[in-house]
Amino acid sequence: MNIKRIIAVCLVGAAVMAGAQKASALGPFKFGVKAGATVNEFKFNEDMFDSSNRCGFTAGLTTKFVVPVVNLGFDLSLMYTQRSSSVVENIPVVGGVEGQTVPNSYNVTSNYIEIPLNLRYEIGIPLISKFVVPYLTTGPDFSFLLSKENASNAWDKKKFDFAWNVGFGLLFMQKVQVHASYGFGLNNAASQGKSLYGANLGDAKNRFWSVTAAYYF
Repeated sequence: MNIKRIIAVCLVGAAVMAGAQKASALGPFKFGVKAGATVNEFKFNEDMFDSSNRCGFTAGLTTKFVVPVVNLGFDLSLMYTQRSSSVVENIPVVGGVEGQTVPNSYNVTSNYIEIPLNLRYEIGIPLISKFVVPYLTTGPDFSFLLSKENASNAWDKKKFDFAWNVGFGLLFMQKVQVHASYGFGLNNAASQGKSLYGANLGDAKNRFWSVTAAYYF
């Protein structure tokens, strides 16, 4: 884990917090804290791989700005996120019958600084909106890897992961928010090296659900 990178992220977070608190007087601009769980599907490009989901976690700062009347705006978060998955590889048997494989299973855990930026549309319903507001989100998700470890010394995890999120949620009393989103990994989050099995067996993209709760001050 790069200490300088963590310090830089903390400074950025502090600046975001200070700016959001000043801007909160504008009304539509809200600042808060957010935490929740991540369920990561480590999706491989090759059919010979399989994976099962495991839970990680995410926590950090969030802010939103929604223009009244049109109910359209954005939300932005700065999160510390852990994604964990159990990977099963079907490894060719050296010297065996052609097509013969043996399963090899191990866990992959990755820690990220994650920055999701979403276009946000809040659905205004007369009378009900004072108590609960449903909303939809979509936008890019930028994740920066903190750990330099490689999975099983074979999977080389990339330092940067880019995804596109789609999600939905409920905002209660303009204070408490519950949100679920799905991230479609757009670049390879990891690649199979030649160090363990002799050939490049494929690349992997992150596919992940995030279920979070937030509180706006």
